[in-house]
Amino acid sequence: MILFILSILSFQNIAQTYSGFDSLNVRFVGNWPFGPSFAVGYDSSRRFIILGSGGGIDIFDFSNPTNPVKISEIRTRGIVRSLFYKNRLYIADDRGGLEIWEITNPGNPTRLGRCFTPSYPYDVYVAGNYAYVADLGGDLRIINISVPNNPFEVGSCSFPGYAYGVYVSGNYAFVAAGTSGLRIIDISDPVHPNEVGYYDTPDWAEDVYVKDSFAYIADGSSGLRIIKISNPQNPYEVGYWDTPNYAMAVYLSGNYAYIADQDSGLRIIYVSDPAHPVEVGFCDTPGYASDVYVSGNYAFVADKHGGLRVIDISNPSNPYEISAYKTQSDAFGIFVSGNYAYIADGFAGLRILDISNPNNPFELGACSFPGYAYGVYVSGNYAYVAAGTSGLRIIDISDPAHPVEIAYYDTQGWSRNVYVSNNYAFIADEDMGVRIINVSNPLNPYEVGFYITPSYAYDCYVSGIYVYVADYYTGLVILNVSDPSNPIFVATCNLPSYAYGVYVSGNYAFMAQYFAGLWIIDVSEPSNPRVVGSYNTDAARDVYVSGNYAYLADGSTLRMIDISEPTSPSERAHYTTPSNATCVFPHSYIYVACAEAGVQIYESSIVQTEENHLFFNIISSLSMPNPIRDNIDLFLPEQARHIEIIELYSLLGEKIKSWKLPSAIMQNLSLPVKGIAPGIYFLKLKNKVFKVIILK
Repeated sequence: MILFILSILSFQNIAQTYSGFDSLNVRFVGNWPFGPSFAVGYDSSRRFIILGSGGGIDIFDFSNPTNPVKISEIRTRGIVRSLFYKNRLYIADDRGGLEIWEITNPGNPTRLGRCFTPSYPYDVYVAGNYAYVADLGGDLRIINISVPNNPFEVGSCSFPGYAYGVYVSGNYAFVAAGTSGLRIIDISDPVHPNEVGYYDTPDWAEDVYVKDSFAYIADGSSGLRIIKISNPQNPYEVGYWDTPNYAMAVYLSGNYAYIADQDSGLRIIYVSDPAHPVEVGFCDTPGYASDVYVSGNYAFVADKHGGLRVIDISNPSNPYEISAYKTQSDAFGIFVSGNYAYIADGFAGLRILDISNPNNPFELGACSFPGYAYGVYVSGNYAYVAAGTSGLRIIDISDPAHPVEIAYYDTQGWSRNVYVSNNYAFIADEDMGVRIINVSNPLNPYEVGFYITPSYAYDCYVSGIYVYVADYYTGLVILNVSDPSNPIFVATCNLPSYAYGVYVSGNYAFMAQYFAGLWIIDVSEPSNPRVVGSYNTDAARDVYVSGNYAYLADGSTLRMIDISEPTSPSERAHYTTPSNATCVFPHSYIYVACAEAGVQIYESSIVQTEENHLFFNIISSLSMPNPIRDNIDLFLPEQARHIEIIELYSLLGEKIKSWKLPSAIMQNLSLPVKGIAPGIYFLKLKNKVFKVIILK
C-alpha cells in the first residue's frame, strides 16, 4: 500500500531581489538576458574580446583574428550600455546599476560587487579608486571602488540634459550630455565635484573621448565635433566632420578618430589637424554600429543586431571586415512547454532554451530564417513563428537541440502573432487582417481563408468557433470561424488607446490596450461584447490569464492583476523588468520576453501561497483504495489540472520515474509504480514535494 505523509518540502530556491528593481510579491529567479550589442572592449595582453549582448556579456578568445571563439558569458540584471576594462571589468548596466566583475580567468568570470545609482548608468570610466558613472538622468556619480565587493557613492554632480558618455582626464570628467552637449566637471575633490564649463553641441552628444587638449564628441546626426578644452572654463569648437548617419561612439588611436555611425558602420576620420578633420575610409556593417574599440590593427565594433564585427584597419583608407559573431536579437514572443521555452527572437529567429533549472536557463538550439520573429506558438513537434514580412515559418522541434525549418507560408501583410487550433494557424497579419492557414500537413501549409479587420491585427486568440482579434485602433474584433474558409464578422468592441494583446478565459476577453492598460470584456454573448472592467497601467503590450490573475507585460514592468471580480480588477503584484516587457507566459514560473534583455524568470509569492492551499486540498482529496499494489491514484480538483509533469524521487534525490500529463487531464489519475522497490520516496507536483512510502 501507499501512505501519504502530510509533511511538505518546499522547493523555494531563494534568490535575492535587488533594490534596483521595484517589486511587490514577486521575486527574481533567473534569466537568459542576451540580445543586441551596444558595447565592446578588448584585453590586448591576453587577446580576448568583451562584447555586450543585451543584458549579458560574451567573452571571446581572439588568438585567431579570423575566428573569434566564445569562451564564456556573463549574465547581468540590466542592459549592458557600456563597459570599461582595467584589470577588472566595470559594467554600466542600466537598471542593474554599476557591476564589477573579476575576469582573471576569462573562462570563469565572477561578480564582485554592485552599486545602484538614482538613474540608469549609461557609461563608466575608471581612474584610481573611483568609477565615474554617466547616470542617464543628468548626473555624474562618483563611486569608490577601492573595495570592489562593496562599492559606494561618494559624490555627484547634476547638470542639464542627460548623461550618455564620460571620459576622465586629469582633474576633470568630460560628460556627453545629450541635448546639453559637453559638460566639464572638476573632480579634484571626488566628494564635491562641480561643473566648471560646457559647450552646447549642435545635436545630441552621445559619447566623448579626450586626447591631448581636445575633446572628440560623437554628436548624433551632427557627426564628429572637436572641442578645444585647454581652458576647461571656456571650451570651444575648432573643427567637425559630419558623418553620413548618426555618430554613436568615438575612439581615438594615433591620428585617427574611429566613429561608430549606426547605419553607416565604421567611419575613419584623419584628425592630425583637429581644425580640418577629413574622412579617409569606412567599412559598412550589417547592423547599427553602436560602439567601437581600437587596438593595434583592429577595430572591434558592437553592431547592435549585427553582433560583433572585427575590422582590419592596418590601412585606414581601406578597412575591411575579417571576422564576425552574430549575437541574439530582441526577445518579442515566448511560449513555454515542458522543460523548454521557445523564443521569437527578432532577427535571430527561433531560440530554444532549456529551463529545467529556472535559476540558470541555457540555449539548447536555434533556427534562423528570413524576417523578424515576433510571435511563436508550439503545438506537438512544431513551432509556428510569426515572422513579420516573411509570414509564417514552421519549425520542426522534435529534437530541441537541432530545430529545423520545414516549411513557410508568406502572408500578404506583416505577421505579428500566431495561434494554432485544430490544424489551422491563425495569423494576426496587421493591415491584411487575420489569415487562416491549413497546417494539417506542416510540410505544405496553405491559406484557406482570411478576414480584413478595420485596423491592424496585432494579436488573436481562438476559443471554440470564434477568433478574438486585438485590432490596433479598433479594440476587440470577434469573428466566427466555424467554417475556416469563410470567416464571418460577429462584433466589435471599441476600446481606448491601442490594442496589442488578447487572451480569452471563460466568458471574458482580456485586452492589453497599451496606454489604457487592461480591459475586460464580457463575451458570453459574442454578438454583444460589453466592457465590464478595466485597470489603468503604463503601456500594456501582452496579457496572459491563469487562474484568478491576468499577467501583463506592461512597459518595463510585469504586473499581476487580480481578476477574481472582473468588474473591479486590482493589482496584487509587480516587478520592474530590465527592458520593455513584450510577452508574458506564466508556467511553473513567470517567463517574460524583455526585448533587448532576453528572457527574465520570476516567481510570485501570492501564487505560491494559493498553490500551497491548493495542494493541501489535493492531499485531502486523494483516492487511496486499500490495498494498492501497482498505482498511485490521485484525485485532482479542476484548479490543479494545469500540472504538466509529476515526478518521483528517491531519498538520494535521484529521479526514479516521471509522468508527463496530457494537456487536458482528467480528475482521476492513476500513476503506475509497478516494479519500483519498496521504500520512502518523494512525489513532486510542480514545486511541492510530498513524502510517500511504498509498501509491497
